Amino acid sequence: MTQQAGIARTDADYRRIGIRPDVVAEWEDGARTDGRRGTYEWWYFDAHLDDGATLVVIFMTKDLSTPGKPLSPVIRLNLDLPDGRRYNVIQDFPAASFSARTDRADVRIAGNVFSGDLAHYEIRADVGGVRVDVALDAEIRPWRPHTGHLLFGEKRDLEFSWLPAVPQGTVRGSYEVAGVRTEVGGVGYHDHNWGNVGMMSIIHDWYWARGQAGPYSVIASYITAHKKYGYEPIPIFMLARDGRVVADDASRVRFEALDTYLDGKTGKPVARTTRYHYDDGDDGYVVTFTKHRDLVANTFVEQMKGWRKAAARLIRVDGAYLRFTGDLTIEHRKHGETVETFTEEAIWELMYFGHARTETPRRPGPAN
Repeated sequence: MTQQAGIARTDADYRRIGIRPDVVAEWEDGARTDGRRGTYEWWYFDAHLDDGATLVVIFMTKDLSTPGKPLSPVIRLNLDLPDGRRYNVIQDFPAASFSARTDRADVRIAGNVFSGDLAHYEIRADVGGVRVDVALDAEIRPWRPHTGHLLFGEKRDLEFSWLPAVPQGTVRGSYEVAGVRTEVGGVGYHDHNWGNVGMMSIIHDWYWARGQAGPYSVIASYITAHKKYGYEPIPIFMLARDGRVVADDASRVRFEALDTYLDGKTGKPVARTTRYHYDDGDDGYVVTFTKHRDLVANTFVEQMKGWRKAAARLIRVDGAYLRFTGDLTIEHRKHGETVETFTEEAIWELMYFGHARTETPRRPGPAN
């Protein structure tokens, strides 16, 4: 019998978790796990900066590929500069260097800081020769898909949770590379994720994207559950116009992955174009992400060291993570006619935990 997978959304779910459908409380962005074996948690920030750079900073309780470890803090930083230089940093820290409040987001790893109150955040990191000091101020209120808790298994006790605490905000601050400091502004995003079961055992893959075009801001994801849950699709979608949510009923979403090729480095099927159709009767939206290039394309194993790498190979860990940049196009349609179209640059990702499915087209593609 196929087990179930989906988003918790009943009144009983809200009561059990202790949250409300219409309000995101400050404590929800605080620590939701204690770092014990089998759990994981991370606070994520990304930004498109006015000078053309893109920045991603993630504070993690442990690497996602090894959730069975005790607390093992990690900071990941990706800085893609307009002159073509790329900095992809993964730095481990001792458990004693980690602290996190439970009443709000305030995460500290060896002097690095990710702290905020849903309205204003400070992110400071100095890793791998890159120093970042930025502030994020929310322009759109916190949002979550129903409870934000994805439940798996017959007992609904296996959880992966997601909170877009800042769906869109303004960024101000600086980055420093090779002793050269650059003051920047831009548009940013922050979300918070945690779980009590290794994602490789519940999720096969996901596309996740966010971006802004014209007056619109979008968060969109298409999650495919593990084979034992029948590859159940779990779409997530939020579209805001001028800071007000205008579409967030994922049951109205149809997803397309187009022009798929097999990535030469990771061996995973990658869609050059991903598209979300939102149908609300005579009113609808088409949100399209068109890839231009890879920012990151790594297998889980290549990011490991020593015995962890050897152990991962023995158990055939085959996961990969790819992050892309390209065009986001948002179309507003009424009565079948396009009434608005806006296009801007965006960042999105493909997280692939499982083996490539045999029915996926195997046409070779680039190893960027």
